[in-house]
Amino acid sequence: MYSSVSTIWVLLGAALVFLMQAGFAMCEAGFTRAKNTGNILMKNLMDFCIGTPTYWILGFGLMFAGSGAIIGGLDPFVRGDYAAILPAGVPLFAYLIFQTVFCATSATIVSGSMAERTKFISYCLYSFCISAFIYPISGHWIWGGGWLSQMGFHDFAGSTAVHMVGGVCACIGAAILGPRIGKYDDEGKPRAILGHSLSLGALGVFILWFCWFGFNGCSTVSMEGDDVIASAGLIFVTTNMAPAVASVVTMIYTWIRYKKPDVGMTLNAALAGLVAITAGCDMVSPAGAAAIGVIAGLLLPISVNFFDSVLKIDDPVGAISVHGVCGAAGTILTGLFSTSDGLFYGHGAHFLLIQCLGVAVTALWAAVMITIVFQVIKHTIGLRVSQEEELKGLDITEHGLPSAYGGFAFVYDDTPDGLPIPMAPAAVPVREAVPVEAVPAPAVEIPQGGVKMTRVDILCKMERFDALKRAMFNIGITGMTATNVMGCGEQRGKTEGYFRGAKVEATMLPSIQVSIVVSKVPVSLVVDTARQVLYTGAYGDGKIFVYNVENVVKVRTGEQGYDALQDEEYR
Repeated sequence: MYSSVSTIWVLLGAALVFLMQAGFAMCEAGFTRAKNTGNILMKNLMDFCIGTPTYWILGFGLMFAGSGAIIGGLDPFVRGDYAAILPAGVPLFAYLIFQTVFCATSATIVSGSMAERTKFISYCLYSFCISAFIYPISGHWIWGGGWLSQMGFHDFAGSTAVHMVGGVCACIGAAILGPRIGKYDDEGKPRAILGHSLSLGALGVFILWFCWFGFNGCSTVSMEGDDVIASAGLIFVTTNMAPAVASVVTMIYTWIRYKKPDVGMTLNAALAGLVAITAGCDMVSPAGAAAIGVIAGLLLPISVNFFDSVLKIDDPVGAISVHGVCGAAGTILTGLFSTSDGLFYGHGAHFLLIQCLGVAVTALWAAVMITIVFQVIKHTIGLRVSQEEELKGLDITEHGLPSAYGGFAFVYDDTPDGLPIPMAPAAVPVREAVPVEAVPAPAVEIPQGGVKMTRVDILCKMERFDALKRAMFNIGITGMTATNVMGCGEQRGKTEGYFRGAKVEATMLPSIQVSIVVSKVPVSLVVDTARQVLYTGAYGDGKIFVYNVENVVKVRTGEQGYDALQDEEYR
């Protein structure tokens, strides 16, 4: 006998959890750079598409077939009898799709921390491994009747089973990969690499928050009986309370520490609160959920700074802290705040110790297995893209996509100091035209101030802008203007890209135009330095234009000529 209301409830939850893929895609794309957007969207699509048949063929059986303490069993294509583990009134295939979308969530967490420098084929392989056996086996311990569930370990919707497993895999992967080019300066201090769209990141957070009501609420896998209905209401309240409080706490923390409320960190705090409450959302009171939110809101920025500055593990979206650290913390905090078994409610430390044990062994399992997977990939097909591919962006190098944004251009500020640069050849002398008659060259008019001024316009590739900027500052340039432009040379924007199977014949490609006016610094030094920084020997390295400047007027003071280019403190 199937229950219509319970089946609809489970299927609704599956649909909402599936939509979390869109939330993760928007978050990850928004918090990283535009040149990798297509790659990130592709990865978030493919981990679900790879994970779905993989979990059907291998994962579901390993997680739920049989009653072994350590592992379920092999049941390819889910043909066995699962009556012992099926929720009352819910058919097998409804439960299969519900569990499939949870598996996909665990796999997609890893994408964010390894973003912007991972080979796409390598991503597909380790995503397969997570869905095939890493997540299902530890999931069996927790949800499939394994040894942890027999001991009384409680993880209602997956703070540990889903999120911490993904966060641990993300941490190991990011550590093995190493940081993105330019993340750390010569002294090892972290540099901010800004994401290209906080709007996308915020949209992703709101999508995830909305879908989390299905992630947690529908994990009752039933809507029959007064107790279950009341529990679902409580779960919705606690699921909403923790992220709200976590966001407020993180906002205040960053406001005090950095003098301004940090937008990106506060957005991530909402996810941290959601992850932390997921384990005990059915066992804690609204007050307990608020307390868990306070702890998650404090833990998140501290953890992000620890991984960034102390361990020097480059995590572009904060996935390690949000999912790994807060997932583990939320599971342990359930042992404190559970109204039925928690230490703070007079029930002793036994349940808390079981929660700690479950977190520790699950983290160890995920860490060991994913390390083996990553090392095998690293020493066979390779895990990380080349330096050149990383600087150009994975959209064009991995997928042949010139830009995920068509005609829009974005500045990439990501080229570090000390990057080896090919030596540019000596400048080719300008050919002297043979005049029909000798015409004396006009005298150069010296502008007000008595010093000749020259404007240098440099057109260059977007990925070389930061290196050019740093080089100009190093030779004494104190000011410049950079503008996003679209353009092409006589190759008409030649590209090898394809979009939906059709060759992209772009006539205009995004570039940067840098304008500098010099008086004291020799023009030849500016030109030679720019050529050394920008030269690769390939078409599209750019061009440099040199102009005489008649006059310059400083708006603030009215000074003209040479004086207008100087600031008082530098005179």
